[in-house]
Amino acid sequence: MIRETQARRTLFAMVISMLLGYMPWYNFSAVSKYIIEEFNLTSQDTGLILSCFQAGYVVIVVFSGWLGDKIGLKRIVFWATLSTGIFSTLFVWGACSKISIMIFRLLTGLSAGAIYVPGIALLSRWFPPQRRGGVLGLYTAALVAAYAGGYFVAAPIAGIYGWRTGILWTSLPAFIGALIVSLFVSEAPTPEESAFTIQIKSQMVSCNNNTTVSAKLPRNIMGPLLISLGYMGHMWEQYAFWGWIGPFMTAVAVSSGMKPDRAATWAGIVAACIILLGAPASWIWGVVSDRIGRIRAIALAACFSLVAEFGLGYIYTYKIGFVIVVAAWIGFWVVADSALYKAGLTEMVSPKTCGLCLGFQSAVGYFTTIIAPLAFGAILQAYNGLVSPVYATFWGPSFAILGLGGLLVPISLFLLKRQAQAKLMAGGRNN
Repeated sequence: MIRETQARRTLFAMVISMLLGYMPWYNFSAVSKYIIEEFNLTSQDTGLILSCFQAGYVVIVVFSGWLGDKIGLKRIVFWATLSTGIFSTLFVWGACSKISIMIFRLLTGLSAGAIYVPGIALLSRWFPPQRRGGVLGLYTAALVAAYAGGYFVAAPIAGIYGWRTGILWTSLPAFIGALIVSLFVSEAPTPEESAFTIQIKSQMVSCNNNTTVSAKLPRNIMGPLLISLGYMGHMWEQYAFWGWIGPFMTAVAVSSGMKPDRAATWAGIVAACIILLGAPASWIWGVVSDRIGRIRAIALAACFSLVAEFGLGYIYTYKIGFVIVVAAWIGFWVVADSALYKAGLTEMVSPKTCGLCLGFQSAVGYFTTIIAPLAFGAILQAYNGLVSPVYATFWGPSFAILGLGGLLVPISLFLLKRQAQAKLMAGGRNN
């Protein structure tokens, strides 16, 4: 009973701290219209800045997972959340050129990169596989809500008081998030005491060919590799979509006759709503995956989003309402399966190496998020010339390239289903 109370309190505190600590993630995208104008940034420059942030995440994420296994997951989450607030706040006064913008976004990405994976590992030790999809889905929902919060808060404030004030008011909440971690999060149980190990120690899972497979498979890495390959395709699509949906909706509004300043504020709110749809999607689909299996749930969500991705850019000139509906559809499904790659991986590896394996998966996944925004911006510039994204008129190929990357998900799932380790994931034969 005491353990269950600790687990629930930790989950609640981690969700709140994530909601506050990740608000700086998209505050740059939310106010990008004003920064682009002030520093004369091109589409390629904007993509490079977005990629710098993702690069910071990739550099730190493997190290943070490994370090969390060694010195404690709570400690890593606390210091990472605090550092995110510090560097995002310093951006307000330190951003004075394209280079300084890139440096501060890189430092913020380095800090934020050490929050999510150690947090996933911490919660995975508190909750068994049968509940893990919903738990990690809820944690990811908080992450998505924080992304949306960056747009919701920064864009309207920037329209009235300037982009620096918008950045500031999405940076300060991270300090509260760090305090919550310090006061209310319980350190994860040791690997030997985790809910996963208690259940798994004597468990052997039967496979279709009447063989058995242990939950600890140090020599068989195909399952973890394949689900991580699918995660790469998922991340290619998701983060570039999130990073560019604000500028895209601004361009849609400007093309309809809205004045640029008003369009930027309006687009920030719309983008926030679109991203926010991923919050209930993450939790709902996590719970669904506990029932129908990880592979089936991932496949459905991935196909629903990537098919629509191919068409979004080509409806640029359609009525705004229709564009919003299509973008909202993608916004729901593009993140619905995000936590499931993590949940599935934690169910295939030992808790002793869980942080390291999650770090590896995040590193390869987020590596694609360095390339995808840059590729999106480069393609956009190739078709529209050296103009601000606000005035770009040909978006189809840029969004289509996101859909192409997303095809990696169903391909990897097809191969994963053939692996015995797939039976270790929640849902078992239902996968």
